[in-house]
Amino acid sequence: MSSAASLRVGVIGVGSMGENHARVYAELPTVELAGIADADADRARDVAGRHDTRSMDRRELVESVDAVSIAVPTAHHYPVARECIVAGVHVLIEKPFVAEPAEGRELVSLADEHDITIQVGHIERFNPAIQAVSEILAGKELIAIDARRLGSPREREIKDGAVMDLMIHDIDVALSLVDGDPDFVNAVGTQGSRYVDAQLRFDGGVVASLTASRVTQIHRQSSERYEPSDHTRHATFHSRVWRRGIESNEGIIEQPMVGGGEPLKEELAAFVDCVETGDEPVVTAADGLRALEVALTIDQLAGEDALEVNA
Repeated sequence: MSSAASLRVGVIGVGSMGENHARVYAELPTVELAGIADADADRARDVAGRHDTRSMDRRELVESVDAVSIAVPTAHHYPVARECIVAGVHVLIEKPFVAEPAEGRELVSLADEHDITIQVGHIERFNPAIQAVSEILAGKELIAIDARRLGSPREREIKDGAVMDLMIHDIDVALSLVDGDPDFVNAVGTQGSRYVDAQLRFDGGVVASLTASRVTQIHRQSSERYEPSDHTRHATFHSRVWRRGIESNEGIIEQPMVGGGEPLKEELAAFVDCVETGDEPVVTAADGLRALEVALTIDQLAGEDALEVNA
């Protein structure tokens, strides 16, 4: 840590994602990783040892820091965040924001009352490829978004289904690119909603097709956006971007410059900056609520029986 470091930060919940938060905070030069907390005390001590910090119980940690990342299971986001906000601690809450929209609205009200920053951990907003496409599309008319986030089964247990664990990333990106809210949502799912396909139509006419899977053996993460004004298609695959005219198959393919950098490091640095300056986060609690409400609708539809078609 730099001698100029002043903001004391911590991490609550140091599973796979939470440990990455601890690692990045330990690398940021303007903060001090004051400690971590986890329900598994042995895990907390192990992670603390790897990142040169202390393991504490949650109450001690909340009393010791200015800001925290909350990376506990989704069902615990609300009570943990509420405890932090009431104590005057700024929070970055991993996605999904909360389990129920009413919980999120209460946290927003509490944060306003206590002058606390809430940032929601929709990390794709800090993906250089997504940022590049957002800049290219600024001020242009969008027709459609097509996103596929396909992954193989995980060895570790993930309580959230494919929608809350994976698709919610692309829901948030779509909502950030399109003015207005969806006026039509449809979804189907299989394998206990571990594979879900959803369609959104926005009130301005833009449509989005989103697919998320936890049962696909070949990992794939890609998205495409179509615009009519100059007949172009923008495609992202992991950290690369292509821009191609679609009037014919002979269109020129461009590959716009995409910046480097680790999205999580950019996300946490942005959170720290908002805490220090009071600026609005890139991903606000309101953004997190919008993504959650759409995701819950999709999750419900995907779990329902589809209409049978008579032969």
